[in-house]
Amino acid sequence: MEEALELQKAKIIKLLTEKSVMKQDVFKNTIATFELLKECINEISNSLISDVKGIDKRISIDVSGTSTQSTQLKVAGDMLEFFMHSNVFEFEKTHSMFKTSYVKQNEYNSYCGIINVYNFLADSFKYNRSEDLGYLVCRIFINRENHFFIEAKGTLGIKYSMFSFEPITKQQLMEVVNELIIFAISFDLYTPPYDSIKEVTVGEIQEKISSINLRTGKRLGYSSSAGEDTSMYI
Repeated sequence: MEEALELQKAKIIKLLTEKSVMKQDVFKNTIATFELLKECINEISNSLISDVKGIDKRISIDVSGTSTQSTQLKVAGDMLEFFMHSNVFEFEKTHSMFKTSYVKQNEYNSYCGIINVYNFLADSFKYNRSEDLGYLVCRIFINRENHFFIEAKGTLGIKYSMFSFEPITKQQLMEVVNELIIFAISFDLYTPPYDSIKEVTVGEIQEKISSINLRTGKRLGYSSSAGEDTSMYI
């Protein structure tokens, strides 16, 4: 019995020494990346404010809601919400990363922290429309070596679909933020089908409540490379 307990203890110590320490390294890198990302967002925001000042005073650019785990970038009618998850994640073994030599040489390289980016309508926050929809447009994954890859629609999802060879850089994050702004502005709001909003109660109109029947959001879907519209309404 004592021998079995010693073996269990040794296994626990090994897991703490290797796996738990690795997860702490991942979390530390994710925090550092998010701090650098917030710095990039502020720099891009300040630059855009200066550049559009003489174009039209109605164009609003602003950074708000900044905390340890989140920040918001408002660009004209769009709001990009950046949110860093506090946990470390592993992937299903069927994920394509497990076929790469980088992960094969050390499976701990596959553990990642996540920074999610959502696209909302700025008016959803301005008018407190709590039922309005936002869409996940990007996920940035950072591992123990500060290498990264991105899941996203469009350019980012193609260019950064595999783990980077080098640690993530400020220049890359500047590019990521710029591409997300371009995507958000280009991702238009479509009018919902008539039948989905044809009924509304007196109370909803009188109290100006955005109920489920009146909620607003951009279309779910993206134009394919062939130009085919794959959008759906929620």
